[in-house]
Amino acid sequence: MEVFEAVRTVLAVRSYSGKSVPGDVVQRIVEAGRLSASAMNAQPWHFVVVQERATLRALGENIKTGRYTADASFAIVVLLQKTSKLVVSDASRAVQNMILTAWSDGVGSNWVGFGPLPDVEKLLGVPETHWALAVVPFGYAEANIGRGRKNRKPLGTVASRERFGTPFA
Repeated sequence: MEVFEAVRTVLAVRSYSGKSVPGDVVQRIVEAGRLSASAMNAQPWHFVVVQERATLRALGENIKTGRYTADASFAIVVLLQKTSKLVVSDASRAVQNMILTAWSDGVGSNWVGFGPLPDVEKLLGVPETHWALAVVPFGYAEANIGRGRKNRKPLGTVASRERFGTPFA
């Protein structure tokens, strides 16, 4: 899938089929996060890949907006170094790269929670040097959710040319 096609069609998946995602696809998704751009190449992230059912259930219990994490094939918890100033920007790029890479392989996901997430940090034994920004559950969608059916504002209302208010289109 071309990058723009993934951006155009990606949708949040909140209900999973239970089918396992193959190891090579999981590896590619994590690699997409690792390869993300980073200010001054600091790479201030750490990714914890969670596949054990009990831990997925515990993650779902700890994040009110992401109870469905319990049913995912796996989840990636995105940790950030506390000493980095641009860490949220860098990690957000990594999350988006992982979501788009997963989508291009037919795997759905959604960003749940927004850090810090102290209960998640405790569950995963995160050291004091890091904090949890996000949990991203991944899996095959339980139902065919379609691709690209998005309700977005027209481009002219969210983009300007040269100065705010000058029509872009």
